Amino acid sequence: MIPTPISRIPVAVLGATGAVGQKFLALLVDHPWFEVAAVAASERSVGMRYGDRVQWREPTSLPAAIAALTIQPAAPPLPAGIVFSALDADIAGSIEQAFAAAGAIVVSNARNHRMDPDIPLIVPEINADHLDLLSRQRANRPWSGAIVANPNCSTAGLALVLGCLHRRWPVDRVFVSTMQAVSGAGYPGVPSLDILDNVIPYIAGEEEKIERETRKILGRLVDGQVHAPELTLSAHANRVPVLDGHTEAVSIGFTEPPGVDAVHEALSDFPDQWGVAELPSSPNPPIVVDPRPDRPQPRLDRTQGQGMSVTVGRIRPCPLLDIRLTLVVHNTVRGAAGLAIQDAELLVARGLIP
Repeated sequence: MIPTPISRIPVAVLGATGAVGQKFLALLVDHPWFEVAAVAASERSVGMRYGDRVQWREPTSLPAAIAALTIQPAAPPLPAGIVFSALDADIAGSIEQAFAAAGAIVVSNARNHRMDPDIPLIVPEINADHLDLLSRQRANRPWSGAIVANPNCSTAGLALVLGCLHRRWPVDRVFVSTMQAVSGAGYPGVPSLDILDNVIPYIAGEEEKIERETRKILGRLVDGQVHAPELTLSAHANRVPVLDGHTEAVSIGFTEPPGVDAVHEALSDFPDQWGVAELPSSPNPPIVVDPRPDRPQPRLDRTQGQGMSVTVGRIRPCPLLDIRLTLVVHNTVRGAAGLAIQDAELLVARGLIP
């Protein structure tokens, strides 16, 4: 059993007025372990009441307690030991490092530090043991805090599914084509005249992130280093006119190919290797396998497990590789704020929060 904190832990959200920042706040408002103690944003917002500054776009009402908070500068100190970063990558790197140097635990949704060799890139169900990198990180860097990263939105769903299978049958080749929702571009995102009646076959940097980050997440931690598997991964990223939920068509090659039934069983009965299932944000199950021939679909399946479950369907033989399937991941929950909160819960459960 994971012990419950005696009292709620104060947390802060950086980039709180943006789309991902708002998702963090919506998910944290009734969180059993965490309490929002501070919100931070750009200089033009500092000193304003959050409810007066934000253009709230979540489907739930803006909580009064959060609306009443005064927006702080995105710089330490803030009255919180855990800091969630929803900052744009253009500014996130140095700000996150400053908080870590000041002793805070930063859980970042930005890309800046994901591939740093001493910073864990976490999908809790797959590589919770990578948190052991924190001791190396603190030895290498002049700070008493830490930075933990979560992957980009498409990688989060893909790595969960591949990681489940890779445990049993080593994966050595993957082809993935993503159909990514417009919310992945933030707000206001893609102009309507570009995306309506259209598919845009390019998202800057996305394919490279999927290919690099997936390998790191699936890697083995040995002597303080992550050793990525010998995995060839080819990604194609497309923006499509869907509000939320990334769809991914995946073909997988294995060193020892399993059958379709075995893959179905493995994904349906995902073993909880790290005790992650007990965390408040963890879905049960983490992977939902839908046998219907026309599923998953983002509009129908993105909210499985409160947005934290990945839905998989169309598991069948692949004439090019071994197995092909389709998955849907909620890009702003499992692929962003929800995953970062789950990462922070894992840090608390493992006693890594000062």
